[in-house]
Amino acid sequence: MIKWLDRPADYASVWQAMQAYTDARTPATPDQIWLCEHGPVYTLGQAGRPEHVLNARDIPVVRTDRGGQVTYHGPGQVVAYALVDLRRAGMYVKEYVAFLEDAVIDTLAGYGIAGCRKPGAPGVYVAARDGQLAKIAALGIKIRSGCAYHGVALNVDMDLSPFSGINPCGYENLQTVDMSGCGARVGLEEAGEQLAARIARMARHG
Repeated sequence: MIKWLDRPADYASVWQAMQAYTDARTPATPDQIWLCEHGPVYTLGQAGRPEHVLNARDIPVVRTDRGGQVTYHGPGQVVAYALVDLRRAGMYVKEYVAFLEDAVIDTLAGYGIAGCRKPGAPGVYVAARDGQLAKIAALGIKIRSGCAYHGVALNVDMDLSPFSGINPCGYENLQTVDMSGCGARVGLEEAGEQLAARIARMARHG
C-alpha cells in the first residue's frame, strides 16, 4: 500500500506513527510505503555525532533512531518511508539497503540521470561537474523485531543551501544535488510515485 501523508509532514509525528505501526505488526500485517514532504529539519541518527551539525541556524535538530549520521529534510525533497517485514521478504539488512538504493537508481534512470553507489557510504550519488560524487538521495533505516522503518529521501527540486549547515551523512564537504540540477523537470508527486512504485514492485518480487 502506498499513501501520501499530509504536507508538510511533521517529522516527529511521522516517526512516532512509524514506530506504532511497526510495534503493532503481526506476520499478516501488509507492508506500506508512506510518501511525504517535510518542513525544514535536520535529523541525527542514533549514533550520529553532534559535531556534524555545523550551523543549524533556526532549523530544528531531531535525534532519531535510524542509522546514519546527520541529514536535512525540507521542501522539494520526497521521503519514502518503507515499512517492510524483512523476515517475510527473506532479506537481510545489507540486501535491503541495496534494494532501496536500486529503487532510487532505477527511478533516476527513468529521467536520464545516472545514479551510483559510493563504497562504504549508503545512499545514491551522481557525478558532479568537478568529477566528484554528489549525493542525491540519503538512506537511513531502523530494524525492530525483523521489520524495517524509516527509508530514503530523494532530492527533487529544493533549496540545497541548508546542507551547508551540516556535514551531510557525516562527510565533510560532501556535495549535494537534486534532480532539477541534473536536468530533470519532474514534480515532487511524480518522483515520489515513481520511487514508491519501484520499491513496492521490488518488494513483491524479492
